[in-house]
Amino acid sequence: MDNIKIRLIAEKDNAEIAEIIRANLKKFKLDIPGTAYFDPELNCLSKYYSALPEKRAYFIAEDDNEIIGGAGIAEFENIDCCAEIQKLYLTDAAKGKGLGRRLMQTAEDFAREKNYKKLYLETHSDLKAAIRLYEKLGFKEIDRPDFVLHGTMDKFYMKEL
Repeated sequence: MDNIKIRLIAEKDNAEIAEIIRANLKKFKLDIPGTAYFDPELNCLSKYYSALPEKRAYFIAEDDNEIIGGAGIAEFENIDCCAEIQKLYLTDAAKGKGLGRRLMQTAEDFAREKNYKKLYLETHSDLKAAIRLYEKLGFKEIDRPDFVLHGTMDKFYMKEL
């Protein structure tokens, strides 16, 4: 873990990061509709995030050129000046070493640079390690927003920047 680099996603990363995301969701029995497992853009994340680089980015973490995780951030149109943290997932080997925190900080730095004032995220109550991280980073749980029409995620968080 000494050679970890965080960089923007490239087209060549799509299949590998999609597999990491799906493996995590499957492990927690969240390989069901209403989760990122079935997001239409999951197999081509680079295209989605690079389409509006002034508003969104996906960061890949790699160790000696091996992808070990990633996290995204994109505009969130339901709340003024807000970005959403999206698809933060790591390989099992990369967990517990502070990499989730580094990816979150990278996404937050991007949000500040792009003049977002708030960060929003959705997660599931079974993802306990992720919830601990979000709370340590200053995210506050909020009630389920009215604009969440469907979906399996059952925990919602906001952070003022």
